Amino acid sequence: MADDTCPSRLGISRRRLIATASTLFLLPVVPRLAMAGTILAVRTWPADEYTRVTLEMDSELKAEHFTLEGPDRLVVDIQGLTMNRAINDLVSKIKPNDPYIESVRVAQNRPDVIRLVMDLKQPIAPQVFTLKPVGEYKYRLVLDLYPRVAQDPLLAIMNNQDSDPLAQVLEELAQNNPSPAPIPSVEGQKLPPVVKSPNVPVKPPSVSQPRDENRAILVALDPGHGGEDPGAIGRSGTREKDIVLSIARRLKKLIDAQPNMRAYLTRDNDYFVPLGVRVQKARRVKADLFISIHADAWIKPSARGSSVFALSQNGATSSAARWMAQRENDADLIGGINLGSHNKQVAQVLLDLSTAAQINDSMRVGDRILSEIGKINKLHKNRVERAGFAVLKAPDIPSILVETAFISNPQEETLLRSPAHQDRIARAMLSGISDYFATSPALARKA
Repeated sequence: MADDTCPSRLGISRRRLIATASTLFLLPVVPRLAMAGTILAVRTWPADEYTRVTLEMDSELKAEHFTLEGPDRLVVDIQGLTMNRAINDLVSKIKPNDPYIESVRVAQNRPDVIRLVMDLKQPIAPQVFTLKPVGEYKYRLVLDLYPRVAQDPLLAIMNNQDSDPLAQVLEELAQNNPSPAPIPSVEGQKLPPVVKSPNVPVKPPSVSQPRDENRAILVALDPGHGGEDPGAIGRSGTREKDIVLSIARRLKKLIDAQPNMRAYLTRDNDYFVPLGVRVQKARRVKADLFISIHADAWIKPSARGSSVFALSQNGATSSAARWMAQRENDADLIGGINLGSHNKQVAQVLLDLSTAAQINDSMRVGDRILSEIGKINKLHKNRVERAGFAVLKAPDIPSILVETAFISNPQEETLLRSPAHQDRIARAMLSGISDYFATSPALARKA
């Protein structure tokens, strides 16, 4: 394979190089940078939905990128850099099971310019952007490798042989009730093919068509944070993103074991999902309930107890609830989102006014889950609190956020690390969910 790190290998003719050099003699002499930027860390986050590569730097650097075909490659030129050990480490960080990257080559392409060439396993729609310092991070250059054809949550589940019962439920939904919710996509992506089965006739959509009350209840479970965003970190180093994913997986297993109930995870591994995309995924699969799972943190380690939150349109019920909502809403800043790349319809979800029915149902299910969690853990508040959590703004799905415990409290951190306690939390949440659906019709099923 040709060496893409060399300009002549990219098809630049000798004549063009001479012309370029002649032009440079006419330009004023610019002194070289007194000090090149430094790569502090390199991180990779491979996932089926997309692969993220993050280069953390001590200063903001400019980058240009382009793609090549035959074979597919992504080329990124980073200005103000020279080769060092950290940038070389990127080569070894690419995992064999990465869905998008086959290998990476790194070289000094020009003085003060490092070139990365990523050999790809499939065509991509790359998003390359920089992030300002936030939290514990310095400047970050983010390379997001999305598939050229956007993934559809419905289709992804149907293709998973381990989820046959849920796949059947969703296939029926896709055929008989086409969703108005857009599929999350980024610039350069194509929408996926329409979900269609040759054996099931597609019915025309109708806003007045009633939902099938006999289908399985679908609960969207949303493990908070992930990838670049670890969430809160306990004194012993416990990361919120790991704990809540473990609890969500346990709860999913319990829900899937119920005769008429299934669960869907908005993230099933350690990668970052923007808040708006989490909401959009739940809407796309027509969830009857949305539960975002977290582990609280506070400035004082003495704070303890579980909490449940619902959306408020008129201000938070306490200053603590307001602070908590702001902290969770900052996840997009910490996790890193290219605000200009995501589908405008996805961003619009965060601006939609949730209906009074959605909030009322959210309070009901929140009360039941809070009551059950109170049987296994101290409650921080004895009532469902309300605040403007962005992730709770689906206008047509009852949505709650559960803070399972304070990870900043050493005693509760120990509990959260315990598999037995994680199981108790999951079972308590299942009891509250079951009680809610036994006494309340699912909002998402109403005509």
